Amino acid sequence: MTERLAWVKAAPGAYEAMSGLERYAKANLDPLLFELVKLRASYLNGCAFCVDMHAYDALKGGEQLQRILLVAVWREAEHLYTAKERAALALTEEVTTLSGNGGRGVSDEVWAAAAAEFDDTELTNLLTAIATINAWNRFAVSTRMAIPTRTA
Repeated sequence: MTERLAWVKAAPGAYEAMSGLERYAKANLDPLLFELVKLRASYLNGCAFCVDMHAYDALKGGEQLQRILLVAVWREAEHLYTAKERAALALTEEVTTLSGNGGRGVSDEVWAAAAAEFDDTELTNLLTAIATINAWNRFAVSTRMAIPTRTA
C-alpha cells in the first residue's frame, strides 16, 4: 500500500499535541502494561503500523515474546496475565469498541473490574493511554502509514 498523506509533515502541531498525550500516558503507567494496552487496541483497530511498533517496543522493554504474541487472544491465555492486566485489556477492548455492549459503551462489569485494580488517578491515566492509541491508530490506518522493515 502507498502512504496517502504525510500527516506529521502536513500538520506538525497536530503531531505534537498527540505526542504530548502520549508522553503523559507513558510516564504515568507501568511500561509493560502501557505496551500491552497499545498492542491490544492496535489489533482491534487493524493498525499494522502500531502493532509492529508496540510489539517491537514491548520486546525491547523486556516483555516476554509469548505474552506479546498472545495479547491478541488474551482471554484464551488469561493465566499469562495478572488480574490488573486483564482488567486493563478488557477496558481497552470496550473503550476501543464503544459500539459494543449493546451500544452502551463500557459495561458496568468491565468498569468495576478496572476500578477494583486501579485507583482513580491510575484509571484516568489508563483511559488516556487507551484514547491516545485509538487516535494514533486512526491516523495510521486512514493515512496508510508505512510499516518499517525490521531486521531484528
